[in-house]
Amino acid sequence: MLLTDCTRCSRSGRNNTRDAKTRYNSVSGSTRHGKTMVTMSEENGIYKIPVEINGSNMNFIFDTGASDITISATEAMFLYKQGTLQDDDILGQQQYQIADGSISEGTIINLRTVKIGNKTLENVRASVVHNNQAPLLFGQSALAQFGKVSIDYKRNEITFEEQ
Repeated sequence: MLLTDCTRCSRSGRNNTRDAKTRYNSVSGSTRHGKTMVTMSEENGIYKIPVEINGSNMNFIFDTGASDITISATEAMFLYKQGTLQDDDILGQQQYQIADGSISEGTIINLRTVKIGNKTLENVRASVVHNNQAPLLFGQSALAQFGKVSIDYKRNEITFEEQ
């Protein structure tokens, strides 16, 4: 496997019962007329949404500027150890330009299931950043599969629609 191991990192990608601030919300939402509505949380101006990746709950930064769903090596190793990310899900390597202009290399993987609210996407491309502290980004590889995405900042709600 092309990932690094970080078994003692504080960001393990799963529920942490020792610290309430790092607990991940369960993936829930409501569906109305082909729309999936998900409550987002705001922390220091950053909006996060609960997403279930291959059966594991995680909170992702909602990032329309990210080309892929992005996870750190820590979350990837957690999924791998759980058996929900397997060797045949590793698709290769790719270089990315990040927001500060620097180039970073990542491992391209296939996420078998990405569940947001009541909607499950299958076989979604994602990248693993070779940095154990990298944030979880919910980017275009998932967002593009919805016809329309709307944000209601007053209600802290994101609506995903298929067209």
